[in-house]
Amino acid sequence: MARYLARRVLHALTTLFLVCTATFAIIHAAPGGPAVLADPKLTLAERQAIEERLGIDRPLAEQYTRWLGRVARGDLGNSFLYQVPNSAAISERLPSTLLLAGSALALALVIGVVVGAYCAARPGSAIDHVVTIVASGAMAIPVFWLAMLLILVFAVTLGVLPAGGNATIGAAPSLGDRLAHLVLPAIVLSAALTAELLRYARSSTRAALLSPSIRVARSKGATPARVLWHHALRNALIPVVTVLGLQLPRLVGGAAITETVFSWPGMGRLGVEAALSRDYPLVLAITLVISATVALATLVVDMVYMWLDPRIRLH
Repeated sequence: MARYLARRVLHALTTLFLVCTATFAIIHAAPGGPAVLADPKLTLAERQAIEERLGIDRPLAEQYTRWLGRVARGDLGNSFLYQVPNSAAISERLPSTLLLAGSALALALVIGVVVGAYCAARPGSAIDHVVTIVASGAMAIPVFWLAMLLILVFAVTLGVLPAGGNATIGAAPSLGDRLAHLVLPAIVLSAALTAELLRYARSSTRAALLSPSIRVARSKGATPARVLWHHALRNALIPVVTVLGLQLPRLVGGAAITETVFSWPGMGRLGVEAALSRDYPLVLAITLVISATVALATLVVDMVYMWLDPRIRLH
């Protein structure tokens, strides 16, 4: 186990290095720069002065080497846009992103696994057909389009939920107000993941229900509910956990779109603002934090395998 964890950590560090290197190259290859975006009317001398002050007038290799050195010392640099340490800017937005992503993940797990297992026990039924159609639609609808549709229906037409933000401006903080602002973004962010988990939970649970071990459980007098939720579902969760691990980066990517549409003050929206402003240090810092989070979550998924089925040995 210790050797496996060491290999996984080394793999995660290598992945982080490659992702950050690619991000550094892509964002510096984009046309324009912080000085141009700040004021296109600046003279060449003024732009050069700004670039020298920000340290982006040096060769890319030198800039990258300096950035790696700072990261190795735990320094994520300072934001060009906000003029604060990147660690402070990220720590301010990170709780909102964790709340949104955690809520979306919990929603996807509960609905996807429970409804998928329920449909597996009733194949070909009316509810099975309806759920399959809805799941296919949820996977096909773009995130931004679904977000705009829900805002139009529930915020504009019905007026029962807020259209954006994470709290009502000027109102006293309350749990009900925070939950009301969380509902629509969480639904949008979880939609595609819920549909994906539902499909895999249905197929894997259906296969488990047809296995010899389930026939043995039934012959011993186990009730249909116990057969489904205790015996079949546990065996069916391994493929579901695999899909969940593969979909975590998609969840993070969708958060950037969702947070931007709903004006949710999280890291995804912060990353979009930083990219549009060519805030190189902040983009790299956000990429590093998100990549590390996904790598850690993937390691947790591997550990869940061992809990679900002790027969699995990780080499």
